[in-house]
Amino acid sequence: MPDRQALQTKAAHGDVVAFETLVGETKTGLYRFVRRYVGDADETYDLVQEAYAAAWLAIRRYDPERSFEAWLRTIAINKCRDWSRRRNIRRLFMGGADLQSSEALAVADEVAGTEDRYEAAEQAQRLHAAIATLPPKLKEPLLLTAIEERSHGEAAEILGLSVKAVEMRVARARQKLSQLLRLET
Repeated sequence: MPDRQALQTKAAHGDVVAFETLVGETKTGLYRFVRRYVGDADETYDLVQEAYAAAWLAIRRYDPERSFEAWLRTIAINKCRDWSRRRNIRRLFMGGADLQSSEALAVADEVAGTEDRYEAAEQAQRLHAAIATLPPKLKEPLLLTAIEERSHGEAAEILGLSVKAVEMRVARARQKLSQLLRLET
C-alpha cells in the first residue's frame, strides 16, 4: 500500500481509488463521531454520506499536506451543525417531538439480555442523549478529545481554535454533562 502522503496527494488530484481507500480507512471512526454528535443512527448514516459526498466535490481544494481525517472531520462537523440548525427550525415550526427526549429514549431495548447489559446500555443511551444536547461549541471539542482520543492540538486544528480554547471548552462540556446526568437521576 502506498504511504499516507502519496495516497492523500493522489486523492487531492482526483484519483477515485485513492479517495475510496481513504474513505475505507476513515468510515468507522467518522460514523462513530457523527453518531455521538447527533444521537440518531439513521440521521448519522445520512450525514456521513453527505460528508463524503461534500469531500469528493471539494477534493481539488484539499491540501494533501494536511491530515485527510482532520479535513474530513471539519466537513462532518459542518454537516452536523447544518443538521442541528435544520432540526431546530423544524422543531420551532412543527412543534414535533424530539427524538432525544427522555420519553423517546425510555423505550426499552427488547433484545437486551441481562440486567447489567440493560443498565450499561441505558447509561450509554443517557450519555449519548446528554452529549447530543450540548451546544456545538462544547460538543465538538469534547467528542474530538474525550471520545475520539485526539490531542487538544489536533482538535484545535480541526475546529480552527487555539489549544487553550479547546481545553476550556472540554472542561465546560464535562461540567455541563455532569450537571445534565445528575438531573436525570
